[in-house]
Amino acid sequence: MPSLSQLLTKHGRVLVLDAASLQVQVGLLQSGQPALWRRTAEEAGRGIFAGTQELLTAAGLQLETIGAFVFCEGPGSMLGIRTVAMALRTWQVLRARPAYAYQSLAVAGHFEWTQGRRAFFVIADARRDTWHCQQVEADGRMSALQRVPAAALPAGEWVTPEHFRAWAPPPRPAGSCNYDLARIFPALANGDFFRAVEAPDAFQHDAPEYKKWSARIHSVATADRK
Repeated sequence: MPSLSQLLTKHGRVLVLDAASLQVQVGLLQSGQPALWRRTAEEAGRGIFAGTQELLTAAGLQLETIGAFVFCEGPGSMLGIRTVAMALRTWQVLRARPAYAYQSLAVAGHFEWTQGRRAFFVIADARRDTWHCQQVEADGRMSALQRVPAAALPAGEWVTPEHFRAWAPPPRPAGSCNYDLARIFPALANGDFFRAVEAPDAFQHDAPEYKKWSARIHSVATADRK
């Protein structure tokens, strides 16, 4: 997977969209220039587009000049993440450009580790009494993101990203970790956090299953008899 430095070298200008938390974040990254960021508490359907326009206007650019898109695929607000994916798919129809996905708990975990190198877990509410769980080892390495029942969360230090929605408290108190991308992204310059995707979408631990539906005309023969 390419690093952030490689993405900027290859594409020149990159637009970052993240609506995983209650704070919508939009970034404009340009090779050799300071990054520009906008952060808002507005709902994703407005914050994404308003933030993008503000950054482009401030830089004197048009959307057509963006070389690639980078977005958070989750975990986080499913509505926000899918709103971002919808916007990117629309913009890709207007002009084909590559898109790269990253995971919220991985980038938050990496930044937290740079602030104090140790082993810990980044967790976020996955609803239905389950939690997303990203392990960060003492040397900074990470295993694949897991979704586990609340009762099966591992022993050790827990932290949750700030401004992430939670429907229930964790089984025991957890600390908070930073989710300000303006601070996090400089720490991602040389890491392999970005994955090329053909069609932007929200991350899911398991592929959705669909059952084949076959139409049946109700009749006396098919009706339940008691």
